[in-house]
Amino acid sequence: MREERLFIRESSYEDCEKFAIWETDPYVSTFFTIDDGRDREEIIREFSERQRDDTKRQFTICLKETGEAIGRIYVSDINHHYDSLDVTRIYIAGRENRGKGYGEEALLLILRWAFEEMKAERVTLDHFEDNVIAASLYDKLGFAREGVMRHSGKKNGRYIDMCLRSMLREEYFEGQSRILGDI
Repeated sequence: MREERLFIRESSYEDCEKFAIWETDPYVSTFFTIDDGRDREEIIREFSERQRDDTKRQFTICLKETGEAIGRIYVSDINHHYDSLDVTRIYIAGRENRGKGYGEEALLLILRWAFEEMKAERVTLDHFEDNVIAASLYDKLGFAREGVMRHSGKKNGRYIDMCLRSMLREEYFEGQSRILGDI
């Protein structure tokens, strides 16, 4: 799946080395429900378990121009009966890649995959309630705020309130029409 500057591809075991570097960097993992101090082996074990689970998919975000991996998307709770899935984790790694709109472009790519290829009716995601950058992006793209899930996350032994958001199929296609109308 390709957008203007990025493409996403299925993640591979070779990507785990980058994931281990990225996900142990507090700059990247600040707003994840991942405990600090995880090691490479734990990240690879988690990756392997997810690869064997049909309700999960893992993608690597790459720059179109160079093919360089710059981020990750983890999708879970793929439910074919309810036609729903959850974008459980999405991030752009590296300070040099932040603030360039790559996160928005990557999220648009995964939404295209979810609604156009997977034929999802509903896509959910959540974020730390105080993550204003994520909240702003999700508002911009048309995610509805469903509410706060109290103490639904945990990081370093501390419970975290998470904001739940969703987008429905019709909302996605209405948004696409608006975007195309602006071109």
